[in-house]
Amino acid sequence: MRDIAVFILFGIGLFYAMKNPYYGVLLWSLFNYMNPHRLTWGLAYDFPFVYIIAIVTIISFVISKEKRPIGMSGLLVVWILFLIWMSITTLFALEPDSAITQLTKVMKIQLPVLMTLFLFYSKERIDQLIAVIVFSLGFYGVKGGIFTLATGGGYIVWGPAGSFIQGNNELAIAVLTAIPLVFYLRNQTKRIWLRRVLLASAVLMLISVVGTQSRGAFLAMLALAVYFWWRSPKKMKWGMGLAIFAVILLASAPETWKSRMESIQNYEEDASAMGRIRAWRFATSLANARVTGGGFNPWTRENYLAYTPSFNPEFRAYVAHSIYFSVLGEHGWIGLVLYLLIFMLTWRQLGLVIRRTRGDPGDGWMADLADMLKISMIAYFVGGAFLSISYFDLPWHLVAISVLLGALSRERETEKQRQSDRGFDNVH
Repeated sequence: MRDIAVFILFGIGLFYAMKNPYYGVLLWSLFNYMNPHRLTWGLAYDFPFVYIIAIVTIISFVISKEKRPIGMSGLLVVWILFLIWMSITTLFALEPDSAITQLTKVMKIQLPVLMTLFLFYSKERIDQLIAVIVFSLGFYGVKGGIFTLATGGGYIVWGPAGSFIQGNNELAIAVLTAIPLVFYLRNQTKRIWLRRVLLASAVLMLISVVGTQSRGAFLAMLALAVYFWWRSPKKMKWGMGLAIFAVILLASAPETWKSRMESIQNYEEDASAMGRIRAWRFATSLANARVTGGGFNPWTRENYLAYTPSFNPEFRAYVAHSIYFSVLGEHGWIGLVLYLLIFMLTWRQLGLVIRRTRGDPGDGWMADLADMLKISMIAYFVGGAFLSISYFDLPWHLVAISVLLGALSRERETEKQRQSDRGFDNVH
């Protein structure tokens, strides 16, 4: 039955994608984030949905007149340079076959995100993209929250098998990053029932993050709490609220969750934490030795032995365990600088959008969204410090939406200036 439902969804979505690539990007995003085929057990489980959606959407995009050119900006230039640099590092990769495979995967992720820049040029379309992201990740967040409440938090919440968010840590950061987008959608609707549904969903999503027992997500939640407290004009009220939440969490959390969080302090006794430190040392050594880094997927036993003489051959965890050290090890210092610069410019862009549109009756939604995107970025960058999710779709969609907000806010500012000038001319 699930297989049939997924094929029906796929068929309807593909029909609209043929008519307009905008629908193709929405369908592509749904299958990338939610992975509905991974909820089945039959033919749909391994069916190449994303591959077919990609082909149809690309063809539709090429022949469509829906595209609108977007002005070049410093952020876009750095983004393009980063994509080019990843291609260059692949040419000099330590593991060429694996690197080419990973580069192909990364570019498949980047393609629909870049298409977003040409197709999502209105509030309605941006809101629909955000709704798809929220629904896709919210599905697992709400389900995980209910599961955590039903089991008393005694079991770990996992993501869909065979997906980017399969692991508990990856799912936790993805859901936590999406929660601010839930609040943005809630602020945009006047329907009382929908506002209540979205609020309940956000609460369950937060509970599911706790249920993943992810230490990285726990640190990200602490960072968000500090950010909200720092920004709030009512710091005493926020501080008391956070203290009450902490007491309830500690009182109701199972011992397994408490022991995992306590291990953050005793990292030297934790094999997982020490594995991360070894991986970070390897990534740094690799970047220091090679301008291009090791290329994609250099995390092999042989490379560890070659670039970290003190490496213990019995160590088995060959992954970066960090968005920062992942990029550093794979693309060198140049790659890391470009990567960080993209998100620094994104943060700056969001600040400009807020200043242009805050309090505007017609454009205030841009400031609201920019605020929420900043919060999402904090969740991703704190939680991602301990996970290898540098190329996950969501942060790149946040960047793309930020670029769109920047372009829209500039257009509106220019339009208002023209109207003001015309009014001045009419007076004189």
